[in-house]
Amino acid sequence: MYTKRLFPAGVVIRWTLRHILLFLFLPIIPVFLFDVLELKWLHAPWLPLGVLGTAVAFIIGFKNNASYDRLWEARKIWGGIVNSSRSWTIMVKDFITNDYTMTNLSKEEIEGIIKELVYRHIAWLTALRYQLREDRPWEMHLKKGRSNLEFKAAKYRIREEEISLEDKLKKYLSKEDYDEVMAKGNRASQILGIQSRRLKELMDRGLIEDFRHMEMANMLVEFYTLQGQCERIKNFPYPRQFATLNYWFVWIFILFLPYGLMEEFEAFGAKIFVLLDKHPDQTSTIHQLQEFIALHFVWFTVPFSALISWVYHTMEMIGENTENPFEGGPNDVPITDLCRSIEIDIRELIDDTDIPKPYNWVNNIVM
Repeated sequence: MYTKRLFPAGVVIRWTLRHILLFLFLPIIPVFLFDVLELKWLHAPWLPLGVLGTAVAFIIGFKNNASYDRLWEARKIWGGIVNSSRSWTIMVKDFITNDYTMTNLSKEEIEGIIKELVYRHIAWLTALRYQLREDRPWEMHLKKGRSNLEFKAAKYRIREEEISLEDKLKKYLSKEDYDEVMAKGNRASQILGIQSRRLKELMDRGLIEDFRHMEMANMLVEFYTLQGQCERIKNFPYPRQFATLNYWFVWIFILFLPYGLMEEFEAFGAKIFVLLDKHPDQTSTIHQLQEFIALHFVWFTVPFSALISWVYHTMEMIGENTENPFEGGPNDVPITDLCRSIEIDIRELIDDTDIPKPYNWVNNIVM
């Protein structure tokens, strides 16, 4: 997630430079045919193009709203994970006691169980995060030519994710739990399953009584719900029929746009020419130059067509870059940073040692 107020203009230009050059080139052909070869019939009335442009603007707005909803829902889900993680930790810390045991455990043994449950929860966060970072065929960073490749350069890479999941989980799971989890497909779900089994063992030993067990089990159900909500966004893309037609409609409008602008600019240039004839300039050279510009004013179609095309296409790209909030790009939910913040919070709650520091992200990118 990019954290400064605005993206630098240079970054935006680099992001869209190939399309800017294309949008400058496309109008040159029809304007050349219209003005130089004098194919004056080669134009389209502005009214139907204006209607088409209005329709495309509504379609782009619909897509961007839907994409933002996916992003905002993902952020709310991870806000729930943050809050529930803290709640889970204080339950673990306060509910596991010797109050109902037949044989009391030492303070060190109780603290060991608390640490085990908290570390297993961090392992769940880690496994979930890595699962959400897995590639899907519709994601932007896999699309050559249309993706934000500049943000995937080395300086924007998620360096923390270069460590494998296996190495990460070994820090938080016992050897038995690690082997069981790594043998399964959905590792995050398996970790919650082990967590639930461990709670039952603790209840059987009297370290937590029925009511406390029920509350903690409900918290595990909440984690399953939050995980399922993340997986729903990750595994179900913005409907491809909407994305495809939106993309085609934008390009249809861009391709026809110069043909609607040429006649408008030529008519405007003719008006300027008439005004210049009525009010000649003091020097004939400047007057001739002004008349030349007025006669060929249709060439202003090129920059204005490029500008309008850039606005429409960039808005379409913004919607597409917002569709998948777990890719790890600068426009996505910073789940890596959130996981580190959760880990720091919950380990401080149990007075743990060797707590990691917050990530010091560079280039104003938080992942």
